[in-house]
Amino acid sequence: MEILWNEIDTVLLDMDGTLLDRHFDDHFWLEHVPARWAVHNGMDLTFAREHLYNLFRSQENTLNWTDLDYWSDRLKLDIPQLKKEVEHLIAIHPFVVEFLLFLKHQRKSVWLVTNAHSKTLDLKMKKTLIGPYFDGIISAHQVGLPKEDLRFWQALQSFIPYDPVRTMLAEDSETNLFTAAAYAIKYLIYVGRYSSVATPQTSQRFATIHYFQQLIPVDGGQSATI
Repeated sequence: MEILWNEIDTVLLDMDGTLLDRHFDDHFWLEHVPARWAVHNGMDLTFAREHLYNLFRSQENTLNWTDLDYWSDRLKLDIPQLKKEVEHLIAIHPFVVEFLLFLKHQRKSVWLVTNAHSKTLDLKMKKTLIGPYFDGIISAHQVGLPKEDLRFWQALQSFIPYDPVRTMLAEDSETNLFTAAAYAIKYLIYVGRYSSVATPQTSQRFATIHYFQQLIPVDGGQSATI
């Protein structure tokens, strides 16, 4: 794909796995929460993992998936407090800040668009300090639909008046890129290096990057090829 920056007005960026290392989230939900739940309920860790993984999968592609209040109530644990116990794992991917500075220099409209719950957003913005780089931050919980829902991108127009053919979306979720494609968002970028501890992936459908440096034109040009 050739990225023609003079044809792009709006850049929509996912958070977890896209701008931030998903190692934090994977460790939290797959290791930390089951360990705490097992202790809290006097259960074997192997059973806790199997039980909770099934619960988590039952809420995939819904707003409950990222709703910390929902999981606090469902698991009888203080999920926001548990996140603070491992917040040292929250990290920005390499070259993200450089890319955000490039977008600011190019005077693009830049929005963080995430499924994350407001309490997760608060924690991660305080830890990473990247909030000021955005024109705004929109959570799917504000929109009332997860990004996996085909209706999300049209509903987003109520918050961000963007032209799909002059918009870029970067995501680590192919599902979300597919729903955005159905709404005719033109520049769809799959972030294949979503975690610092996982093997990078390549999409068979969408242009793939491992680092945002790949989207920055060299020698001050107005285009990049990926």
